[in-house]
Amino acid sequence: MDAHLIDRIRGARRVAVLTGAGISTASGIPDYRGPEGVWTRTPSAMNAFTLKNFRADPGVRREFWRTYAGHAAWRAEPNAAHRALADLDGAGVAVRVLTQNVDGLHQRAGLAARKVLELHGTMHTTRCTGCRQRFPTPEVLARVQAGDDDPACERCGGILKLDVVLFGQTLDGEVLGHARNIAAASGLFVAIGSSLQVEPAASLCSVAVQAGATLVIVNRDPTPYDDDADFVLRQDIEAVVPQLCAAIRGS
Repeated sequence: MDAHLIDRIRGARRVAVLTGAGISTASGIPDYRGPEGVWTRTPSAMNAFTLKNFRADPGVRREFWRTYAGHAAWRAEPNAAHRALADLDGAGVAVRVLTQNVDGLHQRAGLAARKVLELHGTMHTTRCTGCRQRFPTPEVLARVQAGDDDPACERCGGILKLDVVLFGQTLDGEVLGHARNIAAASGLFVAIGSSLQVEPAASLCSVAVQAGATLVIVNRDPTPYDDDADFVLRQDIEAVVPQLCAAIRGS
């Protein structure tokens, strides 16, 4: 690893980490926009991730639920990158993870839930779009697997939707405001495995830079924020994130 990078990040005490789908691919969860990504291989699959289509078309909902009933994330385990970030927090560094992922792997790796801000929601709960009642997703998927391919709310009959942010749906203002405050307070901001194409989450990089933070981007492909970064790493995420965390600790 570059000596200048090590010197720059050694001893950082307030670290904000933005994570995208790329951090979970080593756990067996496919990304969306990569060469083998879900939407690259099946562009029509994006239809099921659009709120307007999801609400209007039972066929889209059936495809969505079929996709998530067999989703790899239910079987996935945290990988070395997830564990390294949790270990960094355990070593006494103030780590806050702002994740675009909905898989819950940061928490399973050992980070306290209060230190993980799920910008795009979570796949582990499901909410009624009508009465707003929330249900554990495994309970809903059990209904899907039993043959109810477009499950309705058992309380009011409304449309059920995973607690995730779909295209056409705005991020929770309180969550986004909290994320911006974390980015602005960080001394080191690391974006890992994100294409940085989805706003407003990607703009957290700019918030951090404008506040004076060092910006490190770890991603296989170029991003729109590479020119703003102090360091851009194209290395394997599962290998390089533990090295970054060790450098921050000074070990």
